[in-house]
Amino acid sequence: MRYLQQTVILVVLLSMSFSASAFTTCHIRYQLEGWSFFYKDYRGQGVVECENGQSAEVRIVSRGGGLTIGKSEIDRGTGVITEVKDIGEVYGDYIYLDTHAGLTKSVEGVVMTKGEVSLALTGLGRGVDVGASIGVFTILPR
Repeated sequence: MRYLQQTVILVVLLSMSFSASAFTTCHIRYQLEGWSFFYKDYRGQGVVECENGQSAEVRIVSRGGGLTIGKSEIDRGTGVITEVKDIGEVYGDYIYLDTHAGLTKSVEGVVMTKGEVSLALTGLGRGVDVGASIGVFTILPR
């Protein structure tokens, strides 16, 4: 009986460790440029590298709208993508709500979600922009 209990405990612990290690965190480096005048349209590219060793070059499209005006580019963007099983879950549409402001130097900071997958971005660049918007940030394979 004792052997059976120990075996059950071992199986439960092993299954918990496999399910916990099934998720990975990915990091993105990106460049993005575009404009806004109530409608917001930004495009760019980047590289995603995951802690499980997977990596991919990606295209980025960000579209939205709101009280926003300007033109800017982010050339030193970084981000963290959490709770992915593999790099395939990185691709798709993330919903965002952001505020932005810049006069010659632009700063970006936004957290967005795609179901259980979260993406947090920060970036530095240049341009003239101000406002708040809601939209979709799309990561596509390149």
